[in-house]
Amino acid sequence: MTDHGLEPDFPAAVLREVDTAPSSDPQPDGSVRDLRQWLWCSIDNDDSRDLDQLSVWEPADRGSTRVYVAIADVDRLVKKGSAVDQHAQANTTSIYTPVQIFPMLAERFSTDLTSLNPDEDRAAIVVQITVDAGTISGADVFRAIVRNHAKLAYDSVAAWLDGTGSAPDPVARIPGLGDQLRAQNAAAAQLRTCRHEHGALNLETIQARAVVGDDGVNELRAERPNRAKQLIEDLMIAANGVTARFLAERKFPSIRRIVRSPERWHRIVALAREHGVTLPVDPDSRALEGFLTAERRKDPARFPDLSLSVVKLMGSGEYVAEAPDGSPAGHFGLAVRDYTHSTAPNRRYPDLITQRLIKAALSRSPAPYSLDALAALARHCTDQEDAAAKVERLVQKAAAALILVNRIGDRFNGIVTGASPKGVWVRVFDPAVEGRIEIGEGGLDVGDRVTVKLIGVNPDRGFIDFARM
Repeated sequence: MTDHGLEPDFPAAVLREVDTAPSSDPQPDGSVRDLRQWLWCSIDNDDSRDLDQLSVWEPADRGSTRVYVAIADVDRLVKKGSAVDQHAQANTTSIYTPVQIFPMLAERFSTDLTSLNPDEDRAAIVVQITVDAGTISGADVFRAIVRNHAKLAYDSVAAWLDGTGSAPDPVARIPGLGDQLRAQNAAAAQLRTCRHEHGALNLETIQARAVVGDDGVNELRAERPNRAKQLIEDLMIAANGVTARFLAERKFPSIRRIVRSPERWHRIVALAREHGVTLPVDPDSRALEGFLTAERRKDPARFPDLSLSVVKLMGSGEYVAEAPDGSPAGHFGLAVRDYTHSTAPNRRYPDLITQRLIKAALSRSPAPYSLDALAALARHCTDQEDAAAKVERLVQKAAAALILVNRIGDRFNGIVTGASPKGVWVRVFDPAVEGRIEIGEGGLDVGDRVTVKLIGVNPDRGFIDFARM
């Protein structure tokens, strides 16, 4: 982390502020609604302790529905310019590695006072989303006091929604919660279908997570998308779009999250041609989504490999500052024009910036950041996010190298995930790890399938080296 310009430890000034922070419960007033009785719930990873958002559903007029997303009011305790804020701004994100998590905010905040923990009254920014036949027909943003009535986990909720598992304990115990989740899932599915019809990319990648125990790295566990993860993802995408438009309508600048047109569209076109499909010469998200949807139906087992190739060829996202009257670059992968990050202020600094802008707009106060300040912060957040990703990849590869240390000489099937003058990288399928092709890499490009032999590992440096067969 230090080598990449990140701060692994909290300075003494931060710890002093955290220790002396007030723990009093927030109170509703004329501008803050009391929604504690609503059946809010959270769905996150089994081991998540920094809960950023809750959701709840209610019917609306003429067959439409409303979904509400409550986002933890982190700004209530993390004031702009404070020592806590300065450290958060330095790293801009929490860093997640197999052996240790380095939270953006100290744990007394991120897992306690600013976390939407069960059975605790918490201040929140609430985004109301009215869904009508898959489109957002109405929206609102306001402040409220909320209470999490059920802390749920992705895997158990997904199994219950799919009919392959029993109801999680809170669903079985709390009247109406099951109906709530089914209604939220239906609304999310409508939003998802509508986005894909407009060109949002239907991607499915498999992530490998290193499981570390007292005796070292025990396994690399494949993690796949599931219905509960999709539910939350769909609601968060909708909430982020509402937030971006809310700020623009109130003539506030904002930080947008964008993914430009794919850097290597010509290679995506070539991959489609290998599958018998002709894509337009110029980037076209609807045409690409049509190709991906057809391939998912045709060959679901190999679809994650195609998805991974497309993800690598699209290039990474970035943060940019947007003037109130600007023309947003949009998010190619989501096929949306207006998109910000607002739903994870405990974990991402751009979301905390956005929260401060929202609160200023709601109170009719001046924007707390100028456009120039937002532009500088956007560049810094992009740089630090890239640095954090490099740290996470390095430690993940070090863990994978430990798993493979006794498999030198074994052969693996894989797919090329990177090709540049700096080198060629391959992701092998079992276990799902990535390494560099040191011998025989000539002529390979992203998306090519190869057979490789493991020729060396260096866990200290996170190196996994292959030779093409």
